[in-house]
Amino acid sequence: MIELNLSFVVQLINFGILVLVLNTFLYKPIRKVLADRRQVIDSAREKTVSVDAEVQSKMDQYEARLHAAKAEAGARRADALKLAQAEEALLLEKARKQAAESLASIRDRVAREAGEARELLKKQAEILAGAISEKILGRSL
Repeated sequence: MIELNLSFVVQLINFGILVLVLNTFLYKPIRKVLADRRQVIDSAREKTVSVDAEVQSKMDQYEARLHAAKAEAGARRADALKLAQAEEALLLEKARKQAAESLASIRDRVAREAGEARELLKKQAEILAGAISEKILGRSL
């Protein structure tokens, strides 16, 4: 049978103190670090989404410009047929080169921006992992 005496009360008080100390010095800091980490990750995700949206809008703009360039080339071709077949060929070749150059520059820029975003996320993840490790271990790495 369990005896309810003074040692039981002392153990109960010690347990309560231990819970308070652990909560103050261990659980709350860990929860704060996890919340900060979640916030960093969420902001990185939001940035990724905004970069993706920006890339999509640039692709839409490019396609609109390409469509407009094709429409312009078609109108010029109709006029050029009246003037001469040689002039038509020159205008179409120029429009195609501009579209290819514009597409290449947009793709390079998009790839560069995506790479920069990935590198930034990697660096932030490494820094955050180091900080979490230091907090958990209680010493510098």
